[in-house]
Amino acid sequence: MTPPPGTVPVAVVAFAQTVHRRRADDVSEVEMLMPVLHRVLDATGLRTADIGFTCSGSCDYLAGRAFSFTMALDGVGAWPPISESHVETDGAWAFYEAWVRLLTGETDTALVYAHGKSSPGSLRDVLTRQLDPYYTAPLWPDSVSLAALQARALIDAGHTTEPALAAIAARSRADAAHHPAAQLRGAVPHGEPVVHPLRTGDCPPVGDGAAAVILAAGDRARDLCARPAYITGADHRTEAHSLGVRDLTDSPSTRLAAKGAGAFGRPLDLAELHAPFTSQEVVLRRALDLDGSVRVNPSGGALAANPMMAAGLIRIGEAAAAIHRGEADRALAHATSGPCLQQNLVTVLEGDPR
Repeated sequence: MTPPPGTVPVAVVAFAQTVHRRRADDVSEVEMLMPVLHRVLDATGLRTADIGFTCSGSCDYLAGRAFSFTMALDGVGAWPPISESHVETDGAWAFYEAWVRLLTGETDTALVYAHGKSSPGSLRDVLTRQLDPYYTAPLWPDSVSLAALQARALIDAGHTTEPALAAIAARSRADAAHHPAAQLRGAVPHGEPVVHPLRTGDCPPVGDGAAAVILAAGDRARDLCARPAYITGADHRTEAHSLGVRDLTDSPSTRLAAKGAGAFGRPLDLAELHAPFTSQEVVLRRALDLDGSVRVNPSGGALAANPMMAAGLIRIGEAAAAIHRGEADRALAHATSGPCLQQNLVTVLEGDPR
């Protein structure tokens, strides 16, 4: 949706993330998250007590325990009592909840954070639990195998080729060469076959990480940030749960979310797409009608670092940071969750005219 007429504009005013690693065994999730929270607060000069609403995204399946998000509140500081919420998915959906909360005018600041440690278990198998529990999940088709089915369908339909997928991987890792937070960067080999037609270079790294953003409304945004990244629209949609009734070469939910967010009709400078697999960037580019004038994933995207439950929020943060630095005037950020781009969220961000 786009903000109703008369509502106070809301902006991303700060963004921080961890240096993403294959394993972060030396720290707990709370210890991993704390420096990120300190950095976004320090960037704005805010204290925890100044935040009107806090929302987080994480996953109990990754943590291996129920209500694991409550432990992260130790890092936020929940006493005196705070206004807090949580989503059991990527932090991009927590971002959406916080944005809607600020549009109501109930508060003028919000902290959104997300975290996930994928290293303790087999991520490919854990993600199988997202599937239909009666027909698909009992077959244990892991996440890479499902992405390979999608890639094969794209190749068979003539939408891409294996060399084209390799070029996406190479470009993404090259763009991340100087990114201080990236897990994979520079000349990363395309690697050996994993599940045909995907090779290791077509797949995201498994790693641990966290991210956080601060939102502010109205004049508060300009007080906290030299060039706020204003949220001009955000929307999220989902595909059918059953993979068998979907066309895996297309993403109508992404297209509908982008339309709802007001993404079409005006030029974009860059797009941060949450495409964990090279083939999924092909799907998203087609759904969003992105041409060569739009720079895609200048941060390296999820192929450079893909911390589960935080990677979608990072796409929003990276797009906002580009506006903060003056590298873009209008940017799109996309987040996904579920197998083969099942759930999709699109956010459009704009900076003040220069």
